[in-house]
Amino acid sequence: MMTASFPLRGSILAGVALLAACVAAVPRPASSEASMFTTMRVSEHRGTDDLLTGGLGLDGLRAMTPPVLANPERPSPAELRRRALWNNWRGIADLAPGGGYGDLYGSVANVPGREFHAYATVPGATQPHRVMLQLPDAFDQGKRCVVVTAVSGSRGIYGSIAVAGAWGLPKGCAVAYTDKGAGTDYFDLDARQGVRTDGTVGAVDDGLAFTPEPMAGNGIAFKHAHSRDNPEAVWGRHVRQAAEFALQALNEALPQAPRFTFDNTRVIAVGISNGGGAVLRAAELEGSGAEDGWLDAVVAGEPNIVVADARPLYDYTTEAALLMPCALPQLGLPPMPYAAQRCAALAEAGLIAGADPVAQQKSAYDALRASGWTDAALRAGSISVAFDLWRAVAVTYASTYGRYGVGEHPCKQNFAAMTPALAPRPATAAERSAWWADASGIPPGAGVGITDGIIATTPDPTLPGLRCLRALWDGQGADADRVRQGIAETRAALPREGLPVVVIHGLDDGLVPAAFNSAPYVAKAKAADRDVRYWQVRNAQHFDAFLGFPQYGAQYLPLLPYIYAALDRVWAHLEDGSALPADAVIETTPRGAGKPLDASHLAIPL
Repeated sequence: MMTASFPLRGSILAGVALLAACVAAVPRPASSEASMFTTMRVSEHRGTDDLLTGGLGLDGLRAMTPPVLANPERPSPAELRRRALWNNWRGIADLAPGGGYGDLYGSVANVPGREFHAYATVPGATQPHRVMLQLPDAFDQGKRCVVVTAVSGSRGIYGSIAVAGAWGLPKGCAVAYTDKGAGTDYFDLDARQGVRTDGTVGAVDDGLAFTPEPMAGNGIAFKHAHSRDNPEAVWGRHVRQAAEFALQALNEALPQAPRFTFDNTRVIAVGISNGGGAVLRAAELEGSGAEDGWLDAVVAGEPNIVVADARPLYDYTTEAALLMPCALPQLGLPPMPYAAQRCAALAEAGLIAGADPVAQQKSAYDALRASGWTDAALRAGSISVAFDLWRAVAVTYASTYGRYGVGEHPCKQNFAAMTPALAPRPATAAERSAWWADASGIPPGAGVGITDGIIATTPDPTLPGLRCLRALWDGQGADADRVRQGIAETRAALPREGLPVVVIHGLDDGLVPAAFNSAPYVAKAKAADRDVRYWQVRNAQHFDAFLGFPQYGAQYLPLLPYIYAALDRVWAHLEDGSALPADAVIETTPRGAGKPLDASHLAIPL
């Protein structure tokens, strides 16, 4: 891989010509468009280092250990990029043999081309978000296609590679990404070091992607929790800026071509999970220049999206964190080790009823069902209980919704590297160097854990912190008002009239249940006569990557095939006027234990 970096926006064309030269600074042109993007960086990826898999291919992505860093304390940008691709592919797609990826659906083709990285800042924000354009050498200038995407969850800039990149790059489209104000640009408060544009670690004045304010205390800060920007409130604007970056990069990379604009460039937005919510928020935004807006179509999978009168993520997450460990035995699922203590404590607090564990379990289960949870979502939600995901989400989102800085969390929860006894400690240089490539964007993970200032010395130690987090939704006081205000800022509006939108959701989703997200969004959009199509997929849950575990692969089906199929249908509609997919409840068939996935299991509508 060859790279060139520019402290401010410079000529991408000049950067390509000087890829083998040292870093150069170019004065910023005086225009509002130019001032949107800073710290431009260009890199080439050909031969054994391509855009889609970093040269790893399917076998390399399936490897059980990540690509090796020659010097773990000082890895190169190329090593970090390849490792980030490995982690993000494996975090999203089911790559296990027999799972169908690369055979039945999806692509890991070797796609040579160039990458363009920069920072962009939404007006009013204090911190930038990363944007990236992947431009394949086989880019079809005749059809001028840009796929714009927001990463899923809180992942880094490669977090949608298996979603948008896998579909768009082999097709000859350029693919534009945003980390939507989250990402893996962790900052080490002890070492006063963060992450530079190329993923390597640097000091505060080294052009970092995130520098917290205040820069106080110890432990680890990260953008989603500590930016004080509540990025979810402006997810759509992040996506729009990524598309604008794509046009700017294309114009400078291909100067002989007619100028790229929204009028003459097809732009399709796609994302899953939080990325799905982000592209639906982008669907609200009117365009400039193009007669019918800047977007041509949107495909959103399992979107975290909240509309008026629907339950927001923070509400059902904190409810699940409290009640689900007690309720799951009612579904015949094995109890967590602390389940009996949790049930008893909830009953003592008056949150559930019952004089014995079985009655308390039923009361917790009945409460979840009454608030909208289905049995299918509860069963799949047990995955999040086992991995402590409910608490992880709630801790980070309480901080971002309340716009709290480092050390200001109302429930006294922070983040740090941990000892085996779960005590905070300073991070090592090797840990710090790998965060950008290895982290998923929300701790715990990549050696970073949650510290809890109100932890209990009981078999259920996190319960006091969870009750504090829940009270930020249903309690009183300035902190609760502050968090609820942040949540209110994230409510979605309707998509633009005439914009084709396809929403796909697994009916067994236990992390972002369809009943709280897609269903109310689609209902409101259809009531307003918006062009929204809805695929509801039976036996599909939230995490394709977990299907590599035999017990999950036997029971659940991947959602990515339906995302790709919807993109194909949207493309055909834009290309030749083919009909958009009709609404469907897709009756799938689990493959069962030890069986490879085939097309009959998926039942994708024709």
